[in-house]
Amino acid sequence: MANTKSAQKRNRQSLKRRIRNQSVRTEVKSAVKKAREALASKDPARIREAIAAASRTLDKAASKGVLHARNASRRIARLAHAASAK
Repeated sequence: MANTKSAQKRNRQSLKRRIRNQSVRTEVKSAVKKAREALASKDPARIREAIAAASRTLDKAASKGVLHARNASRRIARLAHAASAK
């Protein structure tokens, strides 16, 4: 357990952030999974829609600091590349 007031506050803050970040990460995973499923279905309209949603979710996560900006960008690029190959 934290001994100083500042350490106690940092602990409270980190717990709040952990919960918030966890939910954002879950959203990202779900969106990417839906995009991969759409890619497997080979339906162009569904692919376009799913990849747009996944890109939006990844960008939001990066802007909130949950994901590193380059990590989000790389994931978006990989999805887009996979879509263009279909």
